[in-house]
Amino acid sequence: MKTLLIHGAEDMRLEDRAVPEPGDGEVLLRVRFVGICGSDLHYYFHGRNGENLIREPFTPGHELSATVVTDPSGEWTVGTPVTVHPARFGEPVEEIPSHPHLWPGGDYLGSAATVPHRQGGAAEYLIVDKHMLRALPAGLSLRDAALAEPLGVALHALTVAGEQLGGRALVLGAGPVGLLVVAALVARGVEHVAVGDIQTPALDRARGLGAHETFLIGTDEIPTSSFPLVFECSAAPASLSQAVTSATRAGVVVQVGMLADAPISVNLAALVSKEVQLRGSFRFSTEIDDAIELLAAEPAIGQVVTHVVPAAEAESAFGIAKDSAASGKVLIEFEEPTG
Repeated sequence: MKTLLIHGAEDMRLEDRAVPEPGDGEVLLRVRFVGICGSDLHYYFHGRNGENLIREPFTPGHELSATVVTDPSGEWTVGTPVTVHPARFGEPVEEIPSHPHLWPGGDYLGSAATVPHRQGGAAEYLIVDKHMLRALPAGLSLRDAALAEPLGVALHALTVAGEQLGGRALVLGAGPVGLLVVAALVARGVEHVAVGDIQTPALDRARGLGAHETFLIGTDEIPTSSFPLVFECSAAPASLSQAVTSATRAGVVVQVGMLADAPISVNLAALVSKEVQLRGSFRFSTEIDDAIELLAAEPAIGQVVTHVVPAAEAESAFGIAKDSAASGKVLIEFEEPTG
């Protein structure tokens, strides 16, 4: 089978590997589409994602769609279209029973956090634990189903926001996850969704998803103390400062973008004077199930995908995904099997 393997910074190869055999409780999948995430970009361009260094040939990818090839138990029919919840949760923590994604000791597809690495889905065939499978509803394409994981991230950010939905919300950063936060807010009936980004094409994509107002950062002035709910999706320190500035008194800022694991310069003075709540949002628990339903109900969300690139041209795909002006979500496609 063809498998993408990152050997180090900007060293990725499409190699032949043996097709694995599923064991008890496992299912073999034929992968069709794999989304390129920010963490995948870090692994490819830098050979690491934060403190997670690539120490062995590593297959990226945790956003995917596929069809079932083999289920030894017979529970899953051959050919069933699916997506995958990429987490295997760790040991339960009594204090947070409803937050399994925060339990220690788990792992995630396409992560170099452990050695051996948890290999990802950018391969023609993939074995996953059976409980990770999610069947696709009729009408949801494999292409769009590859958005289920990042849309789950966006929906979890709304979960973290709590009861603040309904009036005005600001999304800072219109990359793929920011766009999906916009789509989720619009789908949930938020009356006025505003978006700020440094790229005009990204703002155009946000408007295409239903954003009511956009701000070109560096040119337009974003109102202060105007939004009860702000989602910071860029991970830029200046954007977090803006989020606190733009939040209303007693407003909520949800930090969705993964901040650097290092000291950063952020102005949080108004966090105190306005009693703004700053909340972190990490991956998701069960929201991928809601994401699948939402993708089926709102096919327009599929426009977040701007490029589909064959696996043989994966290096080009990563270059396109790195350019936020040129792309939204970029998918790598493994050809549909013939015969």
